[in-house]
Amino acid sequence: QVQLIESGGGSVQAGGSLRLSCTVSGVPFSSVGLAWFRQAPAKEREFVAVSSHYGETWYHDTVKGRFTISRDNAKNILNLSMNNLKPEDTALYYCAKLSTYSATGTFSTDNVRYWGQGTQVTVSS
Repeated sequence: QVQLIESGGGSVQAGGSLRLSCTVSGVPFSSVGLAWFRQAPAKEREFVAVSSHYGETWYHDTVKGRFTISRDNAKNILNLSMNNLKPEDTALYYCAKLSTYSATGTFSTDNVRYWGQGTQVTVSS
């Protein structure tokens, strides 16, 4: 069975850094697209970053230059390094396995096949 388990969430002040990790099992890790999404209170769940199985990455415009998505194929772990965090980054962050890639570089929940449970990131001013 497929499992995606996030870790690394927490509370930081604006300008700080945090690294999230997702341990993936039940899928051929090196052959699938993986992503991070986030959902703030009263907001829609939105795409943050995507890592393709062939080495390409995509980022939402609001996190470009601050966040980095990476994967360790040997350990089946997906990472999200977040720098210069802002209060608007506060949200539940979800690891996801994609069902499809986007032709436009913009992703939605429609592109997701499996979800993790989420890990909370809180950024204070």
